[in-house]
Amino acid sequence: MKNRLTLKQIKTLIRILVSLAAFIAVFAADKAVGLAGVFQGTNAWLFPFALYLAIYVVIGYDVLWRAARNILHGQIFDENFLMCFATLGAFALAIYRGVTGMEIEGFDEACAVLLFYQVGEFFQDYATCRSRRSISGLMDLRPDYANVLRDGVAVKTAPEEVAVGDIIVINPGEKVPLDGIAEEGETSFDTKALTGESLPRYVKSGDPVISGSVNIDSRITVRVEKEFYDSTVSRILDLVENAASEKSKAENFITKFAKYYTPAVVAIALLLAVIPGAVTGEWSVWVYRALSFLVVSCPCALVISIPLSFFAGIGAASRYGILIKGSNYLERFNNAGIFVFDKTGTLTKGNFALAKVETVSGVSEREILCLAATAESGSSHPIARSVLEAYGKEAKTGYTHTNRAGSGVIASKDGDVIACGNEKLMEECGIPFTPCSGVGTPVYVAENGIYKGYLLILDEVKPESREVITELKRMGAKSFMLTGDNHAIAANVAAETGIDGYTASLLPGDKVAKVEEMLQNKPEKEALCFVGDGINDAPVLMRSDIGIAMGGVGSDAAIEAADIVLMHDDLKGIPLARRIAKKTMSVVYQNIIFSVVVKLAILILSAVGLANMWVAVFGDVGVAVMAILNAMRVNGKYATR
Repeated sequence: MKNRLTLKQIKTLIRILVSLAAFIAVFAADKAVGLAGVFQGTNAWLFPFALYLAIYVVIGYDVLWRAARNILHGQIFDENFLMCFATLGAFALAIYRGVTGMEIEGFDEACAVLLFYQVGEFFQDYATCRSRRSISGLMDLRPDYANVLRDGVAVKTAPEEVAVGDIIVINPGEKVPLDGIAEEGETSFDTKALTGESLPRYVKSGDPVISGSVNIDSRITVRVEKEFYDSTVSRILDLVENAASEKSKAENFITKFAKYYTPAVVAIALLLAVIPGAVTGEWSVWVYRALSFLVVSCPCALVISIPLSFFAGIGAASRYGILIKGSNYLERFNNAGIFVFDKTGTLTKGNFALAKVETVSGVSEREILCLAATAESGSSHPIARSVLEAYGKEAKTGYTHTNRAGSGVIASKDGDVIACGNEKLMEECGIPFTPCSGVGTPVYVAENGIYKGYLLILDEVKPESREVITELKRMGAKSFMLTGDNHAIAANVAAETGIDGYTASLLPGDKVAKVEEMLQNKPEKEALCFVGDGINDAPVLMRSDIGIAMGGVGSDAAIEAADIVLMHDDLKGIPLARRIAKKTMSVVYQNIIFSVVVKLAILILSAVGLANMWVAVFGDVGVAVMAILNAMRVNGKYATR
């Protein structure tokens, strides 16, 4: 059952129901026949005292213990202290009234305060567990073991002890413990816990295998590519475990508010009891009002519901494969008004393919492909991989490769020099060339200073890019694209996606400068988000107000630098996360306004004697429960569109 209760919650619920049944029975009997009149004499009050005390101890022993423990640790002014102070004060007042022969008042209300306080605590625990369960699905990704092949035999080993290059066996139903490349066999993997994608991912020999996914069909062997602490599952676990450490401004404010607010209301309650009591001589009346004041003043609704709202938002996002590293980023994302996108692998698929080969007279297509493959053989760039794939053979070896950032690569061997890159590289090397007029990424090739021709590489725009840009516009946000590609390619992608603006032909350092410029010119309260996936995007992700990394194929550096990670590599996660952030902040503001207004009203009524402790119970526990239930709405279902 998805929302089943834990054993601890079941025990708490049973205790609440038993105490509630006993309280209703005693309370009904007290109001019907008057328990203080069952026995005669000055000690008749002891009978209702004993009955109510038994209920009080059963329902509130843990609150009394926490209050005593916190006082011993120097943490005096918290909700446990307020509950104990107010309820024990109510008992003391009732005893005083009983001893002095007055009508007994306070036993029932003291029990009611603790009873309904426990109801509020139960709802809080249930709501927290419900939100945590969304995240704990990710925590269940942690593998228990790895089957490492040793002399042809699979040996169960701790994932932390497996080395890069080891061969591991993954049987049907087992979790993948480490990232690697499939060696033998083919199967399908369930990646839903990682990415939120319900369709299985088919893997054959040579395909990457992601740790944390579950083998569905058949046995497969995998060559380990990363140690456990660098693997996908380890990085995700680290992000999830640390998500609660980054607190929002609202949470920090509530924490500071409670620190000063609680001692202040205790002082006001004491003054309310002492000064009017001394003036009028009606001590029991003013002590009762002061106790009611204390009960309603407890900041439970704010202290509990605000962090719970953010936690529920982070949990809801994680259920859709969106990792938000802290509630401060969730809060800031609600103000996201500018989205800056990298192009390759973000707005486009990043799976480059050779579209055209143009050579000078006397040079064959095979020859220029061989030269380009030789130069690109030392690179892992998607364009380099597309060139090698188009060549289809082993590239020549023995060359020394020199990368030129933002330009290309130069390969040299025994005086033979191959230059392969964009127009900037040709200009830097002083090589005359014929510029490409087609739409795509041209890779110019020259050998020993002589231009040989170019390869035209195309990158397909992701099908969801236009839909996402359109939805962001509906939300009132602007979108821009920064790319190292030429203006023709950038203009083509901008036209296909409907993006508001773009800047082309940028070096990695230029992206940071451009984002710096945009940060200076944007409205102060508006947040700028950068969306990228490559290692070159890490500095920009860190510099922006909110960095969003494409996690599935994104580099380790980009994921570490980002504040939000889209594990399914689907841009639709951006407007979805924005909707979650908006709903979270809406609930936070609702709870703050509702709690403060109701509490202030009842505080004033309690102080002037127009509200008794029953109203105070609603002002504390009732408001807290309503705020908690409101916070639970954040962890509901969202349309993925």
